[in-house]
Amino acid sequence: MAEAAAGTESPSTGSVAPPTVRDSKFAYAATIFVAAFLLFAVEPLIAKLILPWFGGVAEVWAVCLVFFETALLAGYAYAHWLAGHFSRRVQGRIHAVLLAASVFGLPILPKSSWQPGPSVDPSLYILWLLAATIGFPFFLLSSTSPLLQAWYARSRPSRSPYRLYALSNLGSFLALVAYPALIEPWISSSHQAFAWSVAYVALAALCAGIALLAAKDAPAATALPLPVPERAPRPGWKLQVLWISLAACGSSLLLAITNHITQNVASVPFLWVLPLGLYLLSFILCFESSRWYHRSLFLRLLVVALGGMAYALSPAYAGLPLVVLLPLFCFGLFICCMFCHGELALFKPSAEHLTLFYTLISLGGALGAIFVALVAPRIFNGFYELAVALGLCAILVHVVHSSDPKSPVGKTRSPLVRLGLAALVAVFVVALVVVVRRQDEQSLVSLRNFYGVLRVQDGGFKLVFSKDSDPSTMVADSRYRVLINGTIDHGLEFTALSRRDLPTSYYGPPSGIGVTLRALEGSKPLRVGIIGLGAGTIAAYARPGDRYTFYEINPLDVLLAHTEFHFLGDSAAKIQIIPGDARLSLERESAPRHFDVLAVDAFTGDSIPVHLLTLQAFHLYFRNLRARGVLAVHISNRYLNLEPVVEAAAARLGKEAVEISNPDDHPRGIFAATWILLGNPQGFEAQKQIEAAGQILHPSPSDDLWTDDYSSLFRVLK
Repeated sequence: MAEAAAGTESPSTGSVAPPTVRDSKFAYAATIFVAAFLLFAVEPLIAKLILPWFGGVAEVWAVCLVFFETALLAGYAYAHWLAGHFSRRVQGRIHAVLLAASVFGLPILPKSSWQPGPSVDPSLYILWLLAATIGFPFFLLSSTSPLLQAWYARSRPSRSPYRLYALSNLGSFLALVAYPALIEPWISSSHQAFAWSVAYVALAALCAGIALLAAKDAPAATALPLPVPERAPRPGWKLQVLWISLAACGSSLLLAITNHITQNVASVPFLWVLPLGLYLLSFILCFESSRWYHRSLFLRLLVVALGGMAYALSPAYAGLPLVVLLPLFCFGLFICCMFCHGELALFKPSAEHLTLFYTLISLGGALGAIFVALVAPRIFNGFYELAVALGLCAILVHVVHSSDPKSPVGKTRSPLVRLGLAALVAVFVVALVVVVRRQDEQSLVSLRNFYGVLRVQDGGFKLVFSKDSDPSTMVADSRYRVLINGTIDHGLEFTALSRRDLPTSYYGPPSGIGVTLRALEGSKPLRVGIIGLGAGTIAAYARPGDRYTFYEINPLDVLLAHTEFHFLGDSAAKIQIIPGDARLSLERESAPRHFDVLAVDAFTGDSIPVHLLTLQAFHLYFRNLRARGVLAVHISNRYLNLEPVVEAAAARLGKEAVEISNPDDHPRGIFAATWILLGNPQGFEAQKQIEAAGQILHPSPSDDLWTDDYSSLFRVLK
């Protein structure tokens, strides 16, 4: 039966398989460890390979995690079904055949012909892409740990298989640690994919061998049955719902916190695997031994962790420095996951119901991931899923500690203690609701899709008046409308008609792009390309006859630039907006664009799309520039020092580089910004004016050069 104990008795014979030499714990442990290592080594690899196809945004990793969690659920369900419906002999044969078939889908490199068009749904396309690339091998790797644990439990009924589960998570954890530290910096992505495919073939052969040996050692259907031990009762539905809820809470916190971090820094493997590694570490500790999770200690730590993360979600703390942001949310994630997984370990069933337990855990993990990556962007107009996950964690704390008489709260048997815990949880949930409402109240418009959250807000600068100034006029002139992406302003427009078309924010006259375009005003009509639309501010520089081409991947940005701002509508140039990722769009064009100026300004919040700053990307930019054209790269960032990256590319390409930085000038609506302007050393347009306005850099070859196969975030962290 489906609910039968996997690893305790054979459905066909009811016999307990006698232990053999081939049931060596080392063979099982080694296979489970290597399978888990490969399982989690491929996750950042495949996500990095497809990341440039979807604009390098943080949501790519979240959707990838949905696939990984769902494939894990499928693998666990397959193991549960196999162990519950077939004899061990048939199980081994079926699994060996599937392993052999999976090899024909290798290697795992996605085909370039699979690059998405601008009109596809990114989330659904990523799920299809991953299924076509690594779906079958990932599914079988996911089933390895529960299936082999079930076989081991059958041959060693007196020993608990749950330490093998901790070993499996240890293999996964080591893969995540090794990837950004040892694999990514030294091996190109294409070579990683080939090496992984070879390792998978070797593991598949080993696992198939164990499966066939297990089938050979299994008793035949006519064998005399041995005495069947008394079966443990099937866990009730309430306990099963609790397993699913705890697993879903941990998974949703993992994805929501990862999104919160990467949307303001960069969507790169280092920031993917750090939260995921802490998530797995909590699994390892909780299932390796009961000595790591102490309810009283973690109940106190949860108060600190939940309170700290909720406090940091307030709009007043949206710009926390990385040195605070990263430790705060990583610590909070680890404490919350220790609670979720520690309680799962305490409530785990006997080995008889092992595969059911793992299947429901993976179901919870998949549900949590689906909520954050697929449901939340469609039902919320802001990043509210983290607040929801924190609220769910607090509610589960109350449910567990109030219902279990063995918990610190349950032991007191005092209704006042339970009432106090319920009141604390209620206050916490209300506080989260207030935080979310404050974010909504500040925005005139708030829209969200796969590419992030865009908000439009009105405000005004505080000005110091002279005796002769008219305060009413000055206050009216200081009113503005701003477009916010994540936590960063991406365009500012004064609401007064007399100032509406002034170039502002990071694109004012003293900025690098402003100096360049103002210096070219006396020349022939210009062809200007801009990667990243924002509010369309750069269009304010246009003159009759100019052609401005914007590349923008986010359709909501295009909508708001037309409906909430006037830069595009008031511009004197002929405006063209090309949807989709800028790099893919430029690569698909049959002929060079011959731009006079090409500006690269495609940040999402403070998060950078790495694929737009690689050597291959710079080659593409200069192929679309005139010989005397100027490449303007916006490098302002709170967390990353991008100057060495651009300098390294300039050195490799033999280009001159000039850095222009300007200070804040709030009365004029200008923000501090840093641009690096690149051109041919033999001469480029407005070279003298650009050099006079900035600082000539002297690029030299360095290890900071980014390529499509290599990029290191560690070296450029501020």
